[in-house]
Amino acid sequence: MLEQLTLGRYIPGHSWLHRLDPRAKLVLACYFIVIAFLTTNWLTYVLMFAFIGGVIFLTGLSFSYFVRGIGPLIWLIVFTAILQLLFTPGGHIYWHWGILMITSTGIQTSTAVFLRFLLIITMATVLTLTTAPLAIADGVEALLRPLRVIHFPVAQTALMLSVALRFVPTLLDEAQTIMNAQRARGVEFNNGGLIKRLRAIVPLLIPLFVGAIGRADDLATAMESRGYQGATNRTRYRVLKWHNADTIAVVVILVLNVVLVVLRHM
Repeated sequence: MLEQLTLGRYIPGHSWLHRLDPRAKLVLACYFIVIAFLTTNWLTYVLMFAFIGGVIFLTGLSFSYFVRGIGPLIWLIVFTAILQLLFTPGGHIYWHWGILMITSTGIQTSTAVFLRFLLIITMATVLTLTTAPLAIADGVEALLRPLRVIHFPVAQTALMLSVALRFVPTLLDEAQTIMNAQRARGVEFNNGGLIKRLRAIVPLLIPLFVGAIGRADDLATAMESRGYQGATNRTRYRVLKWHNADTIAVVVILVLNVVLVVLRHM
């Protein structure tokens, strides 16, 4: 299951989205996540899913790849939607038992949460699949550069982000390797009740955390041996450049926002 997770992985390519400036992709992805909460009726949801479908097409990657990648996260989305369904009062009550209830408002809210989570996770997946971790770090550092006026540690923040994004796929692959080793020793992760499954995860978490701490220590030692000093007198191999395609992408997302607002009031 974990090897199918695409969130946090980067796939090299030469598509239109791959060639966009990382600053533009970061701003557009965050802006899309914000306007995703403007969806209030079926017209707005159709528009947003049509837009995200077009974005997936522009990545040059298979649509089924995204479906398989989001699969491991679908249970988290469903669990969140169920909580909204059972604990949201208001409207007509269809079922009630203690503090649990299913109402018309709860159904609407849970459906909205489910669909918005799909939009947000898909856009985040598109961002990481088409942008290298170092490019994302460079984009974040460029966008946060004005905060240097108030002595915000911009370079250190960008470094932490790049390291985190870089090791997400590594940790997932290592977790899958540990799970396979535990299965070979008779551990069952998918059988039994909730308590039994949680107990089966403990042998997975301990070696995973130990490996992560050891890898972090090795990385710190390597950086010190190379004389890393943060943002002090550092030159750059990759220079970010804003192109016409980035401007077009910004205009498209703004038009999407305007159309979304219009459809919201229909």
